[in-house]
Amino acid sequence: MPDSTPRPWMTGEAADLFAMAAAFFDEQIPAHRERWEAQHHVDREFWLRCGELGLLCANIPEQYGGGGGTFLHQATIQEAYARQGDRSWGNAMHSGVVADFIHRYGTEEQRLRWLPKMATGELIGALAMTEPSAGSDLKAIRTRAERGPDGWRLNGSKIFITNGGSADLVIVACSTDPAKGAKGISLLVVETASAPGFGRGQPLNKIGQHGADTNELFFDDVPVPAGNLLGTEGAGFAMLMEKLPQERLIIGITAVTAIELAVALTTEYVKQREAFGAPLFEKQHVRFELAECATLAKVARTFLDDCMRTHLTGGLDLPTSSMCKWWLTDVQCRVIDKCLQLHGGYGYMTEYTIARLYADARAQTIYGGANEIQKELIARSL
Repeated sequence: MPDSTPRPWMTGEAADLFAMAAAFFDEQIPAHRERWEAQHHVDREFWLRCGELGLLCANIPEQYGGGGGTFLHQATIQEAYARQGDRSWGNAMHSGVVADFIHRYGTEEQRLRWLPKMATGELIGALAMTEPSAGSDLKAIRTRAERGPDGWRLNGSKIFITNGGSADLVIVACSTDPAKGAKGISLLVVETASAPGFGRGQPLNKIGQHGADTNELFFDDVPVPAGNLLGTEGAGFAMLMEKLPQERLIIGITAVTAIELAVALTTEYVKQREAFGAPLFEKQHVRFELAECATLAKVARTFLDDCMRTHLTGGLDLPTSSMCKWWLTDVQCRVIDKCLQLHGGYGYMTEYTIARLYADARAQTIYGGANEIQKELIARSL
């Protein structure tokens, strides 16, 4: 397990929150992980328990049922959870993205209608952007919404949607005016329990992150009330871009904690595992490999902590958030690959945490905007 010391940006009540959350996850995650992976989703009871403990919507004001904190508190919970090396629970999307969108761009009526139940876990949120033919290029989305006398009619499909199989609320990025391109993209909130024409595919079979609830969603002339437009019509693309730095920072937190966990597990393993009559750790090559991994872990943590401080005090800019996302997830894959190699054949066995970390890491370089796109965004700022 990585160092459990609170980070420099965790002060006061955030440090207490980290301790409480870490203790809860230490107890719950190992007990339920295998079942979650088999069923491809986290139990609703777990969501409800997290709601009781204040681990949902911690950054939402108390008047809407949230914890009354800031992104600091959401990041603290994400850090405590990510230490487990588990990727099943979709709270980063639920609280860190969907609830944040509703609070930031929603009307007062929308906030009062949706946020309190999101904070308790009665409603689970998802954000539907990616389509079979449109991933990092959001301007290419084909899902359409046509205005009617009482609202909208939504048609299209989305894929790779986190929390897609369980979501009660889905913020859907769609085109409400195709002629305007990006300026014709809007965000509509679909309440799945009362949405005729809404459908879900079977859980997607992924290389890793097996417990994560990931589905394809279908919209066949789904009626969406006029009051479920989030923000203003045509402002969807700008709203999505404004929130990207925070989403990339959450991905960075997951990456760094995975790096630290991989190094800790591997260091313990090579000190116990013997080969040629001595512990593996006594081999110079093994020590050098671990020295490189430990150094990368230290640099990655330092960079992440700096990004956190910047975001908490003034907001992380787009180029730096792209650096955070691509570099940390790239290092995550490199370090975990080295650590798996040091486990030998056992590293390829799924009962070993390092194997799960290896499989789970690969998607980190893709979602949230592929790393190649992040490099392009950085280059444009030079």
